[in-house]
Amino acid sequence: MSDKPTDRSGGSDRSDGSKGRTGSRPRRLRPSGGYRELRSFQVTTVIYDATVSFCDRFVDKRSRTHDQMVQAARSGRQNIAEGSRAAATSSQTELRLVNVARASLDELLLDFEDFLRQRGKRQWNKDDPEAREVRAVGARRDRTDQSDHTDPSDHRKQYARWLEHSDPAVVANAVICLIHQANYLLDQQIAALERQFVEGGGYTEQLAAARLEERRRQEGTRSDPSDRAKTAPACPLCGKLMVLRTARQGKQSGSQFWGCSGYPECKGTRELGSDGSVGSDRSKTGKP
Repeated sequence: MSDKPTDRSGGSDRSDGSKGRTGSRPRRLRPSGGYRELRSFQVTTVIYDATVSFCDRFVDKRSRTHDQMVQAARSGRQNIAEGSRAAATSSQTELRLVNVARASLDELLLDFEDFLRQRGKRQWNKDDPEAREVRAVGARRDRTDQSDHTDPSDHRKQYARWLEHSDPAVVANAVICLIHQANYLLDQQIAALERQFVEGGGYTEQLAAARLEERRRQEGTRSDPSDRAKTAPACPLCGKLMVLRTARQGKQSGSQFWGCSGYPECKGTRELGSDGSVGSDRSKTGKP
């Protein structure tokens, strides 16, 4: 199963599909939620629960290490959920939070490795039979596509033989294997989010594009057929779509022209012909 950071229908935590007091909410520009179906969230939930149990069993509760490990495990899980929720309004915030989750798991990984090293315990190599058995559980889950909303305890049960072991070294090594799996999934998730941002833009860009499209639709419904030739051109300076504007001052006050939708950051303009056609670039001559 691919760990795509996209929403899926049927998720109880979808923020754009839930119902309010007056019925279904309007469809949002960008989906959010659905994090419970992400394999990364499922694995980090197992890691969080296993870390809490491990620390209660094998780490002094009064020590700073106990609290730090639990908080790092919690951060790895919670930031995936928060990032998914933030997707509706900010792709950059979503990316930042998923990266925070990744960094938290790296911190937790070092704590478990330190535990083994400081006690003279062996850390499993990735090719050791024990490590391969733990990884095989995750591989079986991926093949059967168990991305549902079952109780998280059902996921933990599959790793119980290691996570409930009386030897702390076995538990620590099993959690280390799970952290490596989660980090791999988060790397894939981050790469997908970056591609989506590059290809589709951020929330602000998508909102502006949607507004321009709606404005063109509204103008098309109340204009005569000749006005429909006024297709928005690209800005000669930055390439963004342009919008019709009306000069408010100067010699050409009251006349229409094409202005960049990125104004005031971009001041690109084009003339508007008498028949609605796109005229020449006026950017070098200043504002009309």
